[in-house]
Amino acid sequence: MCRHPHRGEAGREVTSPSEAGASERGAEVGRRIGVGLMYGLWNPRVLGAWRVPASGPAILAVNHAHNLDGPMLMGTAPRPVHFLIKKEAFVGPLDPFLRGIGQLKVDRDTTDRSAITRALGVLDAGGVLGIFPEGTRGEGDFASLRAGLAYFAVRSGAPIVPVAVLGSGERQGRLIRGLPPLRSRVDVVFGDAFEAGDGSGRRTRKVLDEATVRIQERLTGHLENARRLTGR
Repeated sequence: MCRHPHRGEAGREVTSPSEAGASERGAEVGRRIGVGLMYGLWNPRVLGAWRVPASGPAILAVNHAHNLDGPMLMGTAPRPVHFLIKKEAFVGPLDPFLRGIGQLKVDRDTTDRSAITRALGVLDAGGVLGIFPEGTRGEGDFASLRAGLAYFAVRSGAPIVPVAVLGSGERQGRLIRGLPPLRSRVDVVFGDAFEAGDGSGRRTRKVLDEATVRIQERLTGHLENARRLTGR
């Protein structure tokens, strides 16, 4: 079976069924590794995981305050997740490992068309795409969103599930630099899925800008609710 991309709608390269299957199997392996590590080293409390659609494409939009956020979500989400991860993380042995567990390398300094193609391929195949919509690690408060999340959501029609990871940045009592205290509680709160588009099917700049505003309102609202719910 051909392992090269083939042309889809409007000539866009899409992932072949064999590649999609291999990537999904890799992401499932990554999920199992994440389950073992996250539950073995910390004490995740997962709330609302049932809100993630049981099948079909979905986008998990996650706040990002700590390097642990991605692995924590991989280990607590009810489905395998393919994260868009900065290319700088794909160094040495981490490169084949991250690729092998279905993660996607992206160059954040340019319009990375190959990463866009692979991400849309995940959604085309009915998979789950994980995105840090703030683009980089920061306060984790969704205060500044890049347009990429709106593009993927409007382009694919996949629902967005907001996710708040709280407690991953705690420093008091930690033994390992850069990680929260071992066996400490980390809350992962999933919100209600929502559609980002306006229902018109259009993908103009105006539509994407309006979608970004709607997305930011929903993500910030979810984060506030999650903090009230968890007391964080």
